[in-house]
Amino acid sequence: MIRLLIVDDHPIVRDGLRAAFEAEPDIHVAGEAANGREGIDRAAALEVDIVLMDLRMPEMDGVAAITALRRSHPRIKTLVLTTFDGDSDVLPAIAAGATGYLLKDAPTDELLRAVRAAAAGEPVLSPSVAGRLMGQVGRPVKAALTDRELQVLTLVADGASNRQAAARLFISEASIKTHLLHIYDKLGVRVRVRAAAVGEGYRRGLLR
Repeated sequence: MIRLLIVDDHPIVRDGLRAAFEAEPDIHVAGEAANGREGIDRAAALEVDIVLMDLRMPEMDGVAAITALRRSHPRIKTLVLTTFDGDSDVLPAIAAGATGYLLKDAPTDELLRAVRAAAAGEPVLSPSVAGRLMGQVGRPVKAALTDRELQVLTLVADGASNRQAAARLFISEASIKTHLLHIYDKLGVRVRVRAAAVGEGYRRGLLR
């Protein structure tokens, strides 16, 4: 029996998902949560196998929750189910440790297959997400990151703000911003946000 936790801030979405799983003999909805922080607590308390995770939620978003779950309960698999498929959503979620990434317009049978595959440890991606990741694979690195740029990227991946990174490296915040611009350019990140750079860093093996 696959024990499932549904994490989404919209009650009507949770109700619809629960209904989709009710008739399945091998899947049991053990509980629900309305945000990432609540999801982490209930995933552990209910000893679930799979967390079906939305991304944009109050208190704690999906990526932060996936990261925390991976560190504290690596046995639990996370399957993202969201309406967003942009690079700035997909890459950070995959980098954080999501086993799969589906969109909410996926047919019910596809969702059921995805949950079973995730429980078996198999990666699951919607076609549009898979296409985006394949596009990322074909994107060359324009130039290697310098040691300082790699230090900045590593601190950002660990959650440091520009001010905190500057203090750790004994440089100015302006220098951190300049390094980030160079990182975006060298990694070919189209969406110039920190999360996208971190996701690309993990994908290229620069971060571990």
